[in-house]
Amino acid sequence: MKIGIYGGSFNPVHFGHVGLAKWVIENTDLDELWLLVSPNNPLKSADSLAPEAERLEAVREAIKDIPGLMASDFEFSLPRPSYTANTLRALQKAYPEHEFSLVIGEDNLAIFNQWREYEYILDNFRIFVYPRKGAITNYQSLITNAKNVVFLANAPYFDISSTELRAALKDARKV
Repeated sequence: MKIGIYGGSFNPVHFGHVGLAKWVIENTDLDELWLLVSPNNPLKSADSLAPEAERLEAVREAIKDIPGLMASDFEFSLPRPSYTANTLRALQKAYPEHEFSLVIGEDNLAIFNQWREYEYILDNFRIFVYPRKGAITNYQSLITNAKNVVFLANAPYFDISSTELRAALKDARKV
């Protein structure tokens, strides 16, 4: 089975996450797309995160009626912070019958060389890349030899981010 891993803090999950996930499962050869809730992204501060169980439940609720999508707490039992290379190794060990791919935004590809063991990921996993606003497109040298990178050029663009939602909620509470 071909499984896509769409990881993130989902803090909070929003229609952009759900819309993109639905598009990916309907427009790629993936059999399932797992929205993997990260308890602690090493490139982000954990201070502003809602509790992981709440974020997982929100993702479950948001995708409950969409075939092929699954909320996953797989990283909750792994050492923290959550490094994608370690997660992918653990997934392969736990589910050797599956072929895993990664789904990331263009903004993450632009900083992919900051990810721990990014070469290992590039060499061993297919990576689907969706468009993101303001993404820096200087990653071409990073992926010149990466045969497993698939750009989802026709994927819908959602002009929303969890960061913007948190800021709007904070501002609303001040009123």
